[in-house]
Amino acid sequence: MYERVGGEAFFTSLVDRFYEGVASDPVLRPLYPEDLQAPKEHLRLFLVQYWGGPRTYEERRGHPRLRMRHAPFAIGLAERDAWLRLMLAALSDAGIGEEDEAQMAEYFRAAATQLINQAGRRPS
Repeated sequence: MYERVGGEAFFTSLVDRFYEGVASDPVLRPLYPEDLQAPKEHLRLFLVQYWGGPRTYEERRGHPRLRMRHAPFAIGLAERDAWLRLMLAALSDAGIGEEDEAQMAEYFRAAATQLINQAGRRPS
């Protein structure tokens, strides 16, 4: 996937578009630090690695452990839905092939749902 979609440049652009939305989103913005550069870089490196690119994320930060890393943040359905809305919009604007977009969207839906950590708020 990494090579098919254009390598690192694709993921940099995807994450840039996503964080443009985060910067002004009333649900998500409070979950992030004032300076978005670090989380932006972490997401970019994670996605590059996850989709078959260099393993820089793991070299710098260790195993992704997404649930553990997101545990300090209150993530319910509203947060999941806001994150997905922004990520799927960024993905839709990327102009990649339909099958690749569908595969990525499926992953984003599953991962976002997996990170819900508010009791009684997780869909079955």
